[in-house]
Amino acid sequence: MAPDRGLRIIEPVPEPDIEVESEEMIPSNFSGEGDPPVKFLPEGRHFTFRGVVVGLLVGLVIVFSNMYFGLQTGWVSMMTMPASLLGFGIFRTLSRHLSFPFTPVENVLVQSVAGGMAIMPLGCGFVGVLPAMEYLLKPSEQGPIHLSMTKLIIWSLGLCYFGVVFAVPLRRQVIIREQLKFPSGFSTAVLIGVLHGKGSTQNSGALDSSKAATFGSLALENQPLLEAEDANDDEDRTASAKKQTWAANIRLLLITFGISGVYTLSTYFFPILRNLPIFGTVAAETWLWTFNPSFAYVGQGIIMGPATTIHMLLGAVIGWGILSPLAKNRGWAPGPINDWETGSKGWIVWTSLAIMLADAVISLGHIALRPVVEHAPGLFIALKQRYARGGLRGLFRRHPTGYTTVAGDETITSRHSTSSAEGTSSLSTPGDGEGGRKVWDHDDAPPEQLVGTKVVSIGLVISVVFCVASIHITFGELVPLYGTIIAVFMAMLLSIMGVRALGETDLNPVSGISKIAQLFFALIIPQTHKASVLINLIAGAVSEAGALQAGDLMQDLKTGHLLGAAPKAQFWGQIIGATVGAVVSAWIYRLYTAVYEVPGDLFQVPTAFVWIFTARLVTGKGLPYMAWEFAMGAAVIFAVFTVLRTKGIGKTWHAYIPGGIAVAVGMYNVPSFTLARTIGGLMNWYWRVRLRRDDTPLIVLASGFILGEGFISIVNLILQSAQVPHL
Repeated sequence: MAPDRGLRIIEPVPEPDIEVESEEMIPSNFSGEGDPPVKFLPEGRHFTFRGVVVGLLVGLVIVFSNMYFGLQTGWVSMMTMPASLLGFGIFRTLSRHLSFPFTPVENVLVQSVAGGMAIMPLGCGFVGVLPAMEYLLKPSEQGPIHLSMTKLIIWSLGLCYFGVVFAVPLRRQVIIREQLKFPSGFSTAVLIGVLHGKGSTQNSGALDSSKAATFGSLALENQPLLEAEDANDDEDRTASAKKQTWAANIRLLLITFGISGVYTLSTYFFPILRNLPIFGTVAAETWLWTFNPSFAYVGQGIIMGPATTIHMLLGAVIGWGILSPLAKNRGWAPGPINDWETGSKGWIVWTSLAIMLADAVISLGHIALRPVVEHAPGLFIALKQRYARGGLRGLFRRHPTGYTTVAGDETITSRHSTSSAEGTSSLSTPGDGEGGRKVWDHDDAPPEQLVGTKVVSIGLVISVVFCVASIHITFGELVPLYGTIIAVFMAMLLSIMGVRALGETDLNPVSGISKIAQLFFALIIPQTHKASVLINLIAGAVSEAGALQAGDLMQDLKTGHLLGAAPKAQFWGQIIGATVGAVVSAWIYRLYTAVYEVPGDLFQVPTAFVWIFTARLVTGKGLPYMAWEFAMGAAVIFAVFTVLRTKGIGKTWHAYIPGGIAVAVGMYNVPSFTLARTIGGLMNWYWRVRLRRDDTPLIVLASGFILGEGFISIVNLILQSAQVPHL
């Protein structure tokens, strides 16, 4: 232990005597049984130019992948684990040429920048809202609307900021105070720790984020220091094993990348490979039951896990195995099966949409009302006590709290001082720990590493004004100004529920959130308005953007919190990533839509149809025959299922209750994608549950599969634009 020359927190006192305000760090050295362990700030540079550049390069590959897969099925992922893995691989390859070492906190920066880029295809509406506007809006609905490249960039930049800024004040509540799990963020922190030699992976059943709640909990610097001889011996014993493990992972990544890439290139010359009739030609040609043996979709299934993919398969069976034949044979959907307007492909979308809405309303309502119900009794008792002590004045009087601290033989009483937008309370005096390293005994980062109040306040105002202005520039008088303003503030409200849902369940219900926004706007925008459908689409897009950014980027902040990375560095990394990602996504979207037919065989844009159908429904356009009855029945059933799931979080039977969003996705996507993802989910289950093996090779395998197809799809794009014939 370090010499006993620090401050020790003893107990709260009612009225502090001395207020200490300083931006130095607290030396935290504890002795005696039961004291918390010493916590050193992790070493390394939190924000570097090279980290930003590598993050942008990794993010560019992921953006191409997400645009490709998003236009096909609507699936978009931040891919934080692959980003961390790729960032580590690049820096390890260049390790001999680095002027200072690549540390876990710099890896957090890399994946923060990459994550900020990765979600832009979905966050800016390029895989759903924009295709709906450009290809599905009818002339009577003020469409179709084809945006120039300049307006595409203005639109995407307008949507990319306010969710990032709004995540900053939410961070203090959900990560520091409530300590929500954010399972993917926790797992990414564990992976980064393993890559940098900070620990060993555990099987899935042993990962418990509640054991790592404070700032830097998973960093090596927070662990007891080894004696020099022990450290050297340990280094000698593990150096060879770590080198062999790293080499094996790199070989696996390259092999899986190559396999997926070769398959993707083959599909250009042999398109039949995307739709193998494994259930017979009748099932394939009549009912669309084919199999797409895409390694990328297998990789996506690995990342999604067995529960989600099995629920998606259930949705495919219900939608394409039961409802589709029923609607066709009864004459409710008389057109070809593959027709969105008159066929059963479009008919079953209404059922999936009802399931999605029921899941979103119940789950988000539970998240919004639960804190009120849980804390109402305690709040009433506290107010009653304050009233008893001081009458009406006692209800509003501020009662400061403080801590008694011991420094040597002196006792000093101190008061919390809030120094950042995240409400960080800080008591501080200068001091160093062992080896000259700074030490810190708070649950959060030091004040100088947090995003300041002024930055957040100004950033929120600018981002909101810029969003409103960008929509006005893009769509002119078609969209009323008051509608855009309401959409932005509603997006912030819904973002809170989305962040909490993600922190508790690892699922960001952005699809349901956007549909709730569409329902709300149907009430405030008259159905007689000439652009009611267009306004509805834009309102949903704004809400989806805010919830997606605030939620998914909170996973990054959880990762950084556990590894001791500076939130300020992550924030600016996310801003940079979002800016570049918005511009690049606009360019990639226009590239794909210029070369390929949209919607078409390759890019079916199913989420665009979900968007436009929702807008038409809530603006009074009506449903196909008998679709209303089945939609309402499905909504009631899955409302019950969602209630059971919210009550069963953490229980063994939770995974067996179908998740509404997953089932809905399985219904509006054709079965070929779902079958491949299910294979990946079963591989995940077999590897982690049956074999109880280390997670890292599985992550490497999935990353290689996904990135291989996403990257080589650029080659297919070039071949298509050059009109190279198919075989």
